[in-house]
Amino acid sequence: MNSNSKTPVYLYDLELLRNTLNALTDASANPSYRVHYAMKANANPMILAQIKEAGLGVDTVSGGEIRRAIEAGFAPKSIVFAGVGKTDEEIQYALSIGIGCFNVESLPELINISEIASQLGVVAPIALRVNPNIDAHTHHYITTGLSENKFGIDLRQLDAVVDKARELPGIDLQGLHFHIGSQVTIAEPFRILSQRINELQTSFEKRGVTFRSINVGGGLGIDYDNPQVNPIPDFKSYFDAFSELQLREGQELHFELGRAIVGQCGTLLTKVLYVKEGVDKTFAIVDAGMTELIRPALYGALHHIVNLSNPQGAERLYDVVGPICESSDTFATDLTLPEVRRGDLLRIFSAGAYGETMASQYNSRQLPSSIRLSEFEG
Repeated sequence: MNSNSKTPVYLYDLELLRNTLNALTDASANPSYRVHYAMKANANPMILAQIKEAGLGVDTVSGGEIRRAIEAGFAPKSIVFAGVGKTDEEIQYALSIGIGCFNVESLPELINISEIASQLGVVAPIALRVNPNIDAHTHHYITTGLSENKFGIDLRQLDAVVDKARELPGIDLQGLHFHIGSQVTIAEPFRILSQRINELQTSFEKRGVTFRSINVGGGLGIDYDNPQVNPIPDFKSYFDAFSELQLREGQELHFELGRAIVGQCGTLLTKVLYVKEGVDKTFAIVDAGMTELIRPALYGALHHIVNLSNPQGAERLYDVVGPICESSDTFATDLTLPEVRRGDLLRIFSAGAYGETMASQYNSRQLPSSIRLSEFEG
């Protein structure tokens, strides 16, 4: 691939993905553990094929994701369905194919699933998503476990919702579901979650209520600063953080990991269109933008960037910016890079999660293609 090649393009390192999945499988080798892939991170077919081959289930948040999971060959019973705004049509479809579980986020949703399941003459397996009020110490846009978030059922309302779930027709209450946030890079929030779950289980058991499964969600982060040094997350420490969670006999513990699995296997290749010399700044204007990787514009996220075309050039400071007509369409400011020239190829790392899956056609741009990294290097 050279400066005349079509960019922007997503590059996927499937060997790294396989190595990541192997590390995940080794770290989660507990007969009570069930790992689901959070498809919202990346739904590319070549990615899904590798994940299915590794034996994972899948966590979905829309009817479209459920359909894509079925198309990729995942068994319906391995699919869980989350999200605060499930439509009637999505619920009907999920019930018709017999998915493994609905992660229910509110009392109105619970009642609606009961009514639809009763009309269809089936029973809906559900887990109630609990808002445990735990600070995951991450960006406020991706913190989901605090009491003021839209996700989940407040702890103060949980007893009443559990009682309702046990009496409603067409409902099989299987467990409790939690998810405290994304890009969590310290173990303490997961340990606190384990303690909170222990307290909840003990409290419910005193009321004669037991659960067949506990779902702790995902949230494990990746190293955006040093992706080449730490391409595979520390899965062992992540699972060890739940060692204090006291599972009951026969109880399953479910996990829903997304970014940690696919984040580092994907990068975004972009071409330098112009080098603009300002008064105080030098801008490297590239052909990728927030339409291909929205995280920097949305979260102020930083991704490691290298100049593939001139790796030994004299270093200079650049603002790396995209072509979209928004001032927030910026990948980096005051970034040190080897000298950037028109036509140079830049590689933006850690784009495997929330890159392609969040791509848009804003400014009527075409969606980019995706290729295996081996095709690029070959």
